[in-house]
Amino acid sequence: MTSISITPLDGTGRFDAYRAAPEGTPRAAIIVIQEIFGVNAGIRRKCDALAEAGYLAIAPDLFWRMQPGLELDPDVPEQMQAALDWMGQFDQDQGIRDIEATIRAARGELGPDGKVGVVGYCLGGRLAFMAATRTDTQASVGYYAVGVDGLLGEAAAIAHPVLLHVPQEDHFVDKDSQERMHAGLDDHPKVTLIDYPGEDHGFATEFGQRRSDDSAKRADAATMAFFADHLG
Repeated sequence: MTSISITPLDGTGRFDAYRAAPEGTPRAAIIVIQEIFGVNAGIRRKCDALAEAGYLAIAPDLFWRMQPGLELDPDVPEQMQAALDWMGQFDQDQGIRDIEATIRAARGELGPDGKVGVVGYCLGGRLAFMAATRTDTQASVGYYAVGVDGLLGEAAAIAHPVLLHVPQEDHFVDKDSQERMHAGLDDHPKVTLIDYPGEDHGFATEFGQRRSDDSAKRADAATMAFFADHLG
């Protein structure tokens, strides 16, 4: 577990990423896409768990152009508000390009035949969906992705498998939005949606008040099975 430095696609500056590697040769690589709280302890723990399962896991600091090294706690109201403010300033298209740079860095470690997937949470869940439509990632997982119903026009570009975990009581994604997600994606041959009745946004966080343990374990087990099927 260490920090690495990655050059963005436009070559201007460098950004840090948390890297967790398994013992021995990685099965594949997985890019872990942050929530609006930065690459905090919870995101680092997600990386560590993937490394323990045999994957190279890398979490890029996507807010680096605004506030490098940002780490916030969603259980602290002032920090939650700060995170929402940062999200409002974040350039998502630029974020996807930084994810693409991270995918390339991972492939550089694995070699030309290495497979790379992505998993993201909250804003990161949305970015994971966008990565499935705009990059060559080979498997994408989004937890409580926000605003996917506004991205359905991009669904035709999905070439590799996508898994979305959808809490039905998500206070950031209302029932109408969830219905539009299902209507637009249920028939897509590459996309699977799993609903979680009674669960709210953030239910699979590693730490803090938002976690709902049983559903988090169920979602994480489905994610690991998905990556085993599609990445190895």
